[in-house]
Amino acid sequence: MVRSVVLLSGGMDSATVLAVARESGRDCFALSFDYGQKHRAELDAARTIAAQLGALEHRVINIDIGQLGGSALTDSTIEVPDAGGEGIPVTYVPARNTIFLSFALAWAEVLEADSIYTGVNAVDYSGYPDCRPGYIAAFQGMANLATKRAVEGQSMAIVSPLIDMSKSEIVQLGSRLGVDFCLTVSCYSADASGAACGHCDACRLRREGFLAAKVADPTRYQTEG
Repeated sequence: MVRSVVLLSGGMDSATVLAVARESGRDCFALSFDYGQKHRAELDAARTIAAQLGALEHRVINIDIGQLGGSALTDSTIEVPDAGGEGIPVTYVPARNTIFLSFALAWAEVLEADSIYTGVNAVDYSGYPDCRPGYIAAFQGMANLATKRAVEGQSMAIVSPLIDMSKSEIVQLGSRLGVDFCLTVSCYSADASGAACGHCDACRLRREGFLAAKVADPTRYQTEG
């Protein structure tokens, strides 16, 4: 059986990617990160999703890049905005995808996996530079220069099946593949139980995706009061 490492944040996109990889008949090894984010609900979601979608193993790596600051997702002095605004928003975590993919690459070498699956998306995204096709292509080029496996003739593929899809298309794909979106956490300001704020960019894109897909939104929202 062919092995793949799947980056699993606990959100709807990464859950769908795990389902895509499993449908292709791959043995999937899910990888999540406790990187200093403000809430851990997404990690609880990732554990549940990994089990529900049949990952052979799920690991959570602790790397506190949050101590560097610079992002509303990790820095307690920066508030999560209701809208991203112009340019790259403050919810961008510096170098996050590069760090995550590097750890995934290391585990892929150990596992003798031939691919890494990631849920980056360049259509319905918040302006992050490390979610673009050019970035993924550049990382794959680096991976095939810098690894023992590739030098010995076994190339590594960075697979991003959602990169050109709208959020509604992702909802439709995940629904077809049996993803239980109720288990996923996308919100930048989710509470400890995983309930969403309903206001941030991630919540807005998620809600619009379900609406456009004509699929009932199973997201649990925080009680307003």
